[in-house]
Amino acid sequence: DATTWQNAFEQAKTFHEAVGVDGLILSKYDSSGRGGIAVSICRELGLPFFYYGTGEKLQDLEPFDADRFVAGLLGEE
Repeated sequence: DATTWQNAFEQAKTFHEAVGVDGLILSKYDSSGRGGIAVSICRELGLPFFYYGTGEKLQDLEPFDADRFVAGLLGEE
């Protein structure tokens, strides 16, 4: 969840250590400009980035696209 900014990394690390995680899905990406924490989580935990949510429905999960993600972080999209 992109809105958890402060605790996102520690939460992801703790969950990964407890049960194992295959990759990252970032929800609420459309409501926050703070998706950059996802990059840190992926890098630090060695996880791939699978999807990000741009709405509230299952159909709003989009496969990760690095160019589009970076453009969004930079305010270019």
